Amino acid sequence: MDRIILHVDMNSFYASVECLFRPELKGKPVAVGGDVENRHGIILAKNEEAKNYGVKTAEAIWEAKQKCPDLIILPPNFKSYQYFSKKSREIYNSIDLRVEPFSIDESWIQVDGGNIRSLADGKKIAEDISRRIKNELGLTVSIGVSWNKIFAKFGSDYKKPDAITVIDRKNYKDILYPCDVGDLLYVGRATKKKLNRIGIYTIGHLANASVNELTYCLGKVGRILWVFANGLDMSEVKTFDEETNGNLLAIKSIGNSMTTPRDLTCTDDVKIVVYLLAESVGMRLREAGIFANVVSISVRNKMLQSFTRQIKLRKPTDITKEIAEAALALFQNNYDFADDMAIRSMGVRTMSLVPKTTPIQLDFYHDEAKRMKQKKLEETMDQLRGRYGNNAIRRGITLGDSLFTPMDVKNDNVIHPMGYFQEVRK
Repeated sequence: MDRIILHVDMNSFYASVECLFRPELKGKPVAVGGDVENRHGIILAKNEEAKNYGVKTAEAIWEAKQKCPDLIILPPNFKSYQYFSKKSREIYNSIDLRVEPFSIDESWIQVDGGNIRSLADGKKIAEDISRRIKNELGLTVSIGVSWNKIFAKFGSDYKKPDAITVIDRKNYKDILYPCDVGDLLYVGRATKKKLNRIGIYTIGHLANASVNELTYCLGKVGRILWVFANGLDMSEVKTFDEETNGNLLAIKSIGNSMTTPRDLTCTDDVKIVVYLLAESVGMRLREAGIFANVVSISVRNKMLQSFTRQIKLRKPTDITKEIAEAALALFQNNYDFADDMAIRSMGVRTMSLVPKTTPIQLDFYHDEAKRMKQKKLEETMDQLRGRYGNNAIRRGITLGDSLFTPMDVKNDNVIHPMGYFQEVRK
């Protein structure tokens, strides 16, 4: 018997949540955007009315305004989005515990078993989810129903808003194969260009292509995309694990990045940003009950040239100081302000995550007692921040610049699970 997998996508999520609290905006073009003054001036989400004007996610606000002069731009409120995301997953979990979040507003749900034996049964569950989200949260969702995660995801994108699409073994070629190859999950702009160069323009072309040619063109990703296009993906819907305090073992990394309010022109500037980012990452790791074995940095200069570097740590950690020191060492070993230009954005990410219950070998050559005191200090800081806010207690190094001092990097950013695979330059 085939699996029955749903992919639920909350329609225009950020913008829809904002309009819930502002009924006067009904029928008007609305977008949630970044802070133009702090150089975060892009569209994060838009409602259907804005979409009808051609407004796109991730485009510059000034470009969106040219398309739609009456576009209403609202600042993001991540606490509200996290609240509605949590409530939606409570609904999914009440139906089946096999729930895998893909982002703050998307989740896969596997529902087969017991009396649920066909995609028709899956459609009935999708209808129930759609009705509950609408009645209990005031939002709408689009849902794809299929026997694998890739086609379920495609189905939720196929019709919007407030729609349910069933993709089965009889109709999948009719639905998917005529569509642009870029509509398939994980075919980004660069991959699409490579596929177009060898004559692959539709998902049907990809499904019928030579696996050897795809592998030659794209490496192992070529074979994976061929599997996706042919409906052969058997990846599991990953469930929650108690050892990670309810966080997904499917999460491959925890990190933060930011476009800085001004260009970074020296190492002292970089230290401020690295500690701001590492503070958020360390807190997230400790909240999740997870240790990291690898630290990665991403750097982009003012000409939008970027690079990523990573390093394996001496031992797994959730200590902010160790994460920051590793990130700074990576930066200093790979960037020279004398040769390279000012920096516009930075990111700090931790990977190779393990549960905090993982045994760790003690080290005779380092002061383990001092390390444990540092860990206890950071846990105490977490408790104070939990009670009085993340800016209630700050490291001195982050207080040296008026543009950075008011920043709350942890609450101003939302980090999503990463699925399937990711590429990191070493």
